[in-house]
Amino acid sequence: MASFSDEKFVEKKQKRAFWFSLVERIFLRDWGTKLIALAITIALWFGVSGKTVTRRIQNVHLNLLVANEMQISNEPIKEVEITVTGDKQKIDRLTKDDLIVSVDLGDTLSGDRILELTAETVSLELPSGIRLDEIQPNKIAIVLEKVVEREVDVKAVFEGSLADGFEIYQKTITPSKVRLRGPESIVKSLDSISTEKINISDKKESFTEKQIGLNIADTKLTVIDTIFDVSLLIGEKRIEKAFSTEIDSKAISFVLLGNRSDLDSVKIEDLLISLEKSTDGKVSVKIKLPDSLAESVEVKSSKVNY
Repeated sequence: MASFSDEKFVEKKQKRAFWFSLVERIFLRDWGTKLIALAITIALWFGVSGKTVTRRIQNVHLNLLVANEMQISNEPIKEVEITVTGDKQKIDRLTKDDLIVSVDLGDTLSGDRILELTAETVSLELPSGIRLDEIQPNKIAIVLEKVVEREVDVKAVFEGSLADGFEIYQKTITPSKVRLRGPESIVKSLDSISTEKINISDKKESFTEKQIGLNIADTKLTVIDTIFDVSLLIGEKRIEKAFSTEIDSKAISFVLLGNRSDLDSVKIEDLLISLEKSTDGKVSVKIKLPDSLAESVEVKSSKVNY
């Protein structure tokens, strides 16, 4: 009968034989075929990873960088097409969203300019091993202007119609002016800027529309204050009525503007009428209305008849 030590010796021998056989199968048997397979794999890897290709990428964002005191006043293109060459794997991973073509215009003088877009005149971050070959279009026209500020009037804009027989006596806009900032030619061409439309349909009474914005169509303009209050004084449609009297032996005539009911109640004796002489000797008429008519009636014209 075999002893325990003999059995252990046999077990160890069998294990060594197993591991030797395994190593022999992996590394020694058919080693020529395996070397060929390894060589083919390495060649394929280098063939793919090292392949150089050229590719066009469309709709790449174009960023024109200008100095703080300058602004582009026309509408140049915002996207370009680029052609790049380099490692195929890296180029295949490129997308237009990863790329920005930048042009530094910090030292460019104001005026009409033609920009040449080349690899030397633009900035574009690309992975190592990829070069920029071409940009299309390779020339663009821009108008570069100084940025200026200017204060202009605010104009109230309405939609709809008041109730029949009524009109707007007075418009008050607070604040009445707005400060604009933008390209010189655009800012200087504006005398006023309009509010958003205010609905006055069927209105009969005075009201105030608060926090009205401005209607700014040009995105190149920057507005300092953008919220306004518009107050409207509304009343019955007014008519004109002529009056005449005599002061200091001089015939006086004047015309009042107001609603019919107020004008029908006006009497000459209710008015304070006086003559004023200017330094050049010209005589004019001064008419003061009663406090009750001050807001609804106004003096349209007056005349001294010699």
